Amino acid sequence: MEWYHVGLGLLGLLVLFIGIGLPIPFALALASLPFLLHIQGWSTALVSTQLKLWGVWIDYILLAVPLFVFLGELIGRSNIGPNLYQFMHKGVRVRGSAAYGSIAACAGFGAVCGSSMVGSLTIGGVALPQMMKLGYNPRLSSGVLAAGGTLSVLIPPSLILLFYGIVTDQSIGDLFIAGVIPGLVLVSLFALVVYIWGRMYPSHIPNAEESPRASVRDLLLAVGPIFIIGLVITVSIYTGIATPTEAAAVAALVTTVLAFWVGGLSFKGFNESLLATMRTMGYLGLLLSAGVLFGFVLTYYRVPQQFTELFMSYELSPYAVLAIVIAFYVILGMFLEPVSMTFITLPTIYPLMHAAGFDLIWFGIVFTITMEIAVLTPPVGLNLYVIQGISRGKIPISDVIIGCLPFLACMVVLIALVIALPDVALWLPSVMK
Repeated sequence: MEWYHVGLGLLGLLVLFIGIGLPIPFALALASLPFLLHIQGWSTALVSTQLKLWGVWIDYILLAVPLFVFLGELIGRSNIGPNLYQFMHKGVRVRGSAAYGSIAACAGFGAVCGSSMVGSLTIGGVALPQMMKLGYNPRLSSGVLAAGGTLSVLIPPSLILLFYGIVTDQSIGDLFIAGVIPGLVLVSLFALVVYIWGRMYPSHIPNAEESPRASVRDLLLAVGPIFIIGLVITVSIYTGIATPTEAAAVAALVTTVLAFWVGGLSFKGFNESLLATMRTMGYLGLLLSAGVLFGFVLTYYRVPQQFTELFMSYELSPYAVLAIVIAFYVILGMFLEPVSMTFITLPTIYPLMHAAGFDLIWFGIVFTITMEIAVLTPPVGLNLYVIQGISRGKIPISDVIIGCLPFLACMVVLIALVIALPDVALWLPSVMK
């Protein structure tokens, strides 16, 4: 069987199964099954499938995933996230303080939580009603919070960067540190959008609120837990004291203590965090397992290698190849969520990018920014529906989409900046070494 028959067959079956409504993990596994049987026969394929699935579930590196998910759930169900927003709102005494505060709170939350959707849900659940009450334009409010959640995907720790490192066998520590400067640049661009929006449409942003300034106690309660959790993760990974998995375990323990101690977490909230983590990992575990089977079939028939050779035979310039890949991800992101895209496409795409001469740590940042764009593009933009749901129908989905457009433009600018100046992503990892 030729490699292109396998590639087209896998793609066709995958589209068919997703089209009839099968969840993506089952669609991946079923698309792989006919080719797996062709390779090994029924009895051998059954045994090897069991071994591959078991190998996924006992992978030491993957233990970091449920720990980071659990960490985010604890923060989302305690007062740590809301306290951060309230402090930023009171602490930034300028016109548009709630919008700037929301961006800063999302960035701070992103430093301890790797999930875009959890970021939007946690900060948005507190900030959106408050911003609407203060008189902020619905499009601006929803756009700030939907886009702000994406900062959790770029600012470490990031689940997408973690999955990227696992699939491409790159250093997760280097990927995390490479996301810091681009993340800070994106925060600055988001703040610039709010400023320009306020200048163009003064009625969309109320004047500075004359609320009492935050006290030192408020500062410690709001920033202290985030700072401690972020410090545990970054210092332990980047100094080599702990692996990402060990850092995630220690951070999850520290977060549990802080959530109960200063975050007002109840035992009911703790149990809900455990259950939510198990539900999330049930889906992610199936997706990881199915992705391994899918990747095995691709690798056995050398689809990534042959695809790379075919693509390179056209003698396109490296940047033409990069432009095609980015366009591919932007279009695909309109229909698939980032985790699924990572496991479906990366096994084929990253060898192509390596052959084109690009640094895979650098490409990890470009890839992650395109995943941020994916969660803001309809019809399957997860953050759009999270914010629309928080508004309880008061903000139509069309307004959320329009509100996100300037922030999407910021992400395009960031991709262009990272391409034009690769050191934006690579300088900090090289210094840390």
